[in-house]
Amino acid sequence: MRNIMLSRSTASDIEAQVNKVLRGLGNPEPPLRLEDVREILKLDRRYYSSTDDDFLRETISKLTVAGTQILMRPGLILDAVRKFDLRALYLPDRKRILLDRAQPHAKHRWNEAHEIGHSILPWHEDLMLGDHEQTLSPGCHAQIEAEANYAAGQLLFLQSRFRNAANDYTPSLEAIRNLKGNFGNTYTTTFWRFIEDCHNQLPMIGLIGSHPRLSVVGENGTKFRHMIESPAYRSRFESLSIDRLNREILTYCQYRKAGPLGSNEVCIKDRRGERHVFLFETFSNTYDCLTLATYRRPHASIAGFSGG
Repeated sequence: MRNIMLSRSTASDIEAQVNKVLRGLGNPEPPLRLEDVREILKLDRRYYSSTDDDFLRETISKLTVAGTQILMRPGLILDAVRKFDLRALYLPDRKRILLDRAQPHAKHRWNEAHEIGHSILPWHEDLMLGDHEQTLSPGCHAQIEAEANYAAGQLLFLQSRFRNAANDYTPSLEAIRNLKGNFGNTYTTTFWRFIEDCHNQLPMIGLIGSHPRLSVVGENGTKFRHMIESPAYRSRFESLSIDRLNREILTYCQYRKAGPLGSNEVCIKDRRGERHVFLFETFSNTYDCLTLATYRRPHASIAGFSGG
């Protein structure tokens, strides 16, 4: 899935809402404590299990007491959980966040921040439990999820605090590893935020997916779940095909299960047909492979680069 770029006006509206929260907390130092955010927003957090239908139904039935829309249509939540493989939910009428216990604990922080994002964006309330067709349409869902993701990133990375810190580093996977601990977030979420929000004049591509050489038998090459393009990349370059990206990664990717898997320089044509050199590097954290491609220089006629 390719990352969705929000319009500048929408991003500004979200930034303003997040800024209100952070100001209310006294502009805290990293890492952000989500329990403090829940307290100031008067949000409740509970858990459900997406792997246990009976438990999920029981959880939802207990939440229908005060919510007219939920009481009348409890199946709406069940449909949403299954159709979109939801990891968390926000119920605006109860100001309650539900997290899926079945998800790895490391992902709970991002999932909770995502639902907090929904809660602080006023225009999301009607969409969360509103008209069935509108709420569950793929286009609408993708847009509101991108907006909640942006709000979550702005919260967890304390807006410009992360950008300023990241801009002091030369872009690399090592820099992202160094930054993740300071803000208390996962490698994957730090990786995503770094590409979308830092070094804004530098074209970058990020890929998140399974190990290119250790995929499950039957898969056709790497399954990239996400392709992240920086604003600078998208303004100058076309999106590369999954097959092309997979081929390039396989030219250097090692078989080891964890740690650095290798790197290589790759040529990519810009929208004017001119060739430029990017450095591709890949790292495995055992459950995901992260590939970062960063712009290096215009291409010169030097042997050894792949073309295209």
